[in-house]
Amino acid sequence: MPALHDVIAALEGLWPADRAESWDAVGTVCGDPEASVSRVVFAVDPVREVVDEAVKLGADLLVTHHPLYLRGTSTVSAAGFKGRVVHTLIKHDIALHVAHTNADRADPGVSDALAGALGLRVTGPLVPDETDPAGRRGLGRLCELDAPLTLRAFADLAAARLPRTAQGVRVAGDLDREVRTVAVCGGSGDSLFADVRRAGADVYVTADLRHHPASEAQQRDWAAGPPPALVDAAHWATEHPWCEQAAAQLEEISDRNGWGLRVHVSGLVTDPWTSLSTPPHSTERSA
Repeated sequence: MPALHDVIAALEGLWPADRAESWDAVGTVCGDPEASVSRVVFAVDPVREVVDEAVKLGADLLVTHHPLYLRGTSTVSAAGFKGRVVHTLIKHDIALHVAHTNADRADPGVSDALAGALGLRVTGPLVPDETDPAGRRGLGRLCELDAPLTLRAFADLAAARLPRTAQGVRVAGDLDREVRTVAVCGGSGDSLFADVRRAGADVYVTADLRHHPASEAQQRDWAAGPPPALVDAAHWATEHPWCEQAAAQLEEISDRNGWGLRVHVSGLVTDPWTSLSTPPHSTERSA
C-alpha cells in the first residue's frame, strides 16, 4: 500500500495547489504523511454525513472539492460542526485533501466532467489559463452538441443526466430556440457572463445564478446578437460529476503504480436544499 504522501503527490500532480485562486484553501487539511492508504473516498462537500460515510467505509483518505476552512479558523473545537469533522477524521485516521479552484482550472477539470455528464463535445476552455501554452486549461468549457436541440429538449436532457436535486433545473430563454453551442461552468458561474457572450454560445449551463446578473444577461443587445439562454442547475449537481472523473484518474494512477487502491465516490446528496414548493399553476412563460 502507498503512504499518504505518495497519494497526495499524485493528487497534486493532477491539481497543483499553485493553480488555485489566491483566496482559496486547497491541499491537505489533516493526515499523517507516513500513514498507509488503501481506500479513498471522493465527495463534493466535507460535511459530517460524508465523513461518517468515510468512517463506515473504512477510508484512509477523503478527497473533497469544497474546502473545510475556506476562510480560515482559530479553533478546531468539536463544539462546532467543522471542528467535529476534524476530530472525527483524526480519531479514525482519515486524511482530508481538498482540490477546489485548482481542479476547476485543470485539464481535465470540473467543467470537463460536467460537459461529459451532458454528453457534450469540449472544444476548449471558456476562459483560457494564460500560463498554459497548450491552451487547454482554464475556467469553464466551450462545447458543441452532436446534433442541434431545442432549448426545451436540452434542458430536459440536463435534468435527466445531472444528479437529482430539489431545485432541479431552471431555464431562461425561448424554449423553442435551437441550440448548438454550449458553455458550461461547474459551480457558481455568473461572473463569466461576458466570456459566454464573447464566445457566442447558444446556452450557458452553470449554477447559483442570481437575479440581477441573470436578468441583465438576458437583455438583448442588438449589436451583439441574441443573448445566450441559461440553464441553472444546483451547485452540487454541477460539481458531483467531477468526483467520478477524479476517482477514475486516481484509479488509473493506482493501477499504473500497483497500489491496489479501492476508490469510492460518495452518493450522498449534500446539496443544502431538500425540497421545492411550487404553485399548482405553471409559471412557464414565453421569452
